Order: sequence, then C-alpha cells, then structure tokens
Amino acid sequence: MSINLENKQEFVKKFGKNEKDTGSSAVQIAMMTKKIAELTEHLKSNKKDFATKRGLLMMVGKRKKLLSYVKSKNLDEYRDLIKKLKIRG
Repeated sequence: MSINLENKQEFVKKFGKNEKDTGSSAVQIAMMTKKIAELTEHLKSNKKDFATKRGLLMMVGKRKKLLSYVKSKNLDEYRDLIKKLKIRG
C-alpha cells in the first residue's frame, strides 16, 4: 500500500498543524517513515534490488536530518513524534 492522496491526508490530519500543512517536518517524517517501512518489506523478498536499497538508504538519511532539525528546534515535539511513529527503539 503506497502513499496515495487518502493516506497523505490522514498523515496531515494526524501530524500537521492544520489540514493544509503538508510541508511541516513532522508530516514529512511521518510519510517517509511509512515509505521506509514499505521499502523494507519489499527488500526482504527482493534481496538483489540494489536501486531500491540505495533509495531506501538515501531516504533514511533524509529522515535522520529532518529528525535532528526537529530535535534542535523543539525537543518535546521530537520526543512526541518518535513515540507516535514508534521509531528509535
């Protein structure tokens, strides 16, 4: 199940400040987390798909940068986001 319009709107409602807040860091991180989970499942069955593996690693790096940005701006929002998305242990 890829990210379509309904899923995107759901992420915006859950993590955004309002319905049109698609560019905030929290929404971007949530959508990347969903996509990373999907690509990880894909790579479990397609071990030699190196192009997807490269894309996955780039996406993980971008999410890490966004998370560090959120952490530097608002530590409470960072902790809440980590808890909601169930990442980092």
